[in-house]
Amino acid sequence: MPRLRPLYFVFLITFTSTLLFPRLGASIETSAKAAILIEVATGEILFEKNPDTLMPPASMSKLMTLYMLFERLKTGALSLEDKFRVSENAWRKGGAKSGSSTMFLEPRKKVTVEDLIRGIIVQSGNDACIVVAEALSGSETVFAEEMTEKARKLGMQKSTFMNSTGWPHPEHRTTPRDLAILTQRLISEFPEFYHYFSEREFTFNGIRQANRNPLLYKEINADGLKTGHTLESGYGLTASVLRRNRRLVAVVNGLTSKKARSAEPEKLLEWGFREFSNYMLFKSSETVEMAETWLGAKKQVPLTVGRDIYLTLHRQDRNEMAVKVVYTGPIPAPITKGQEIAKLVISTPTTGVREYQLLAGTDIAQLGFVGRLWAALQSIIWGETG
Repeated sequence: MPRLRPLYFVFLITFTSTLLFPRLGASIETSAKAAILIEVATGEILFEKNPDTLMPPASMSKLMTLYMLFERLKTGALSLEDKFRVSENAWRKGGAKSGSSTMFLEPRKKVTVEDLIRGIIVQSGNDACIVVAEALSGSETVFAEEMTEKARKLGMQKSTFMNSTGWPHPEHRTTPRDLAILTQRLISEFPEFYHYFSEREFTFNGIRQANRNPLLYKEINADGLKTGHTLESGYGLTASVLRRNRRLVAVVNGLTSKKARSAEPEKLLEWGFREFSNYMLFKSSETVEMAETWLGAKKQVPLTVGRDIYLTLHRQDRNEMAVKVVYTGPIPAPITKGQEIAKLVISTPTTGVREYQLLAGTDIAQLGFVGRLWAALQSIIWGETG
């Protein structure tokens, strides 16, 4: 039985101006040595400056320590009411005696996990981090190795942790991109614990300390996460703002003052909210196009998307998007619903090409013998398919 030679079909889809892809022409500068700004819903990078440069993260390292702790709480291996003992080592290296950021824990006493969480987030307590590390892994050295191993599993390919606190070490390094990855995982995986990051103060052992995150005290809807500072790293901040159902995450490091740490991330976040918006291009299971079939009980099969497709678009430049449906066809029956049979290709001069799988929206049975014979005759005589 003769068969048609497959053809390469390309369909161009045109949208109204409110659904067009951006040219990211507008830009912004920052005095941070390294920075990244991400739209969490779509993963779109709105701004980056040296995002993969290795840097000392200082106390922003504590986000990884918290991830390790939250993970055990999530699985039920720990509870917030559990208590850890404060070792002499934790007190000497991270307590009042150390002269570093501290929760003012006292040696040989026990402290609840929940207090330790607040001590790490609000007070940036090095002693609290060491207590957690020793309780979970036996020693801070082993815990740091586990931090690095976990970071690789999370996609933080460049990060290496040598301690739980961010204390200066020549091999203790991460990147803005890796910290942004970690932040998104903290937000998405542990929503029940995320509220601790927005607490402005915490009193322990009769000593009240304020959260060092300057954005929490501004009317910009900031709800986290963590500051960092050493002489080597400069001033840094990993921050998140939730506004009108959009969440942006900013990571900055290498700033020269507390004032800059307050101003620069706020500037990036405000720019991101002002210049960009999120738009839904297609909803899950929505039909994007109809594709021709070969020897099918129906002449066309709907092409659908398997998930919602959101785009983060620049508000001032929405007119240079190319959207195509591409497939080799006619598509031979039988066709199974959910079968990958085409691609949705979206491209712009500034963001390049993105591809999404298109699925068969329904089952299409193959014609019986007589039907196939008739279709073949039609193809030979009139050039028709179906």
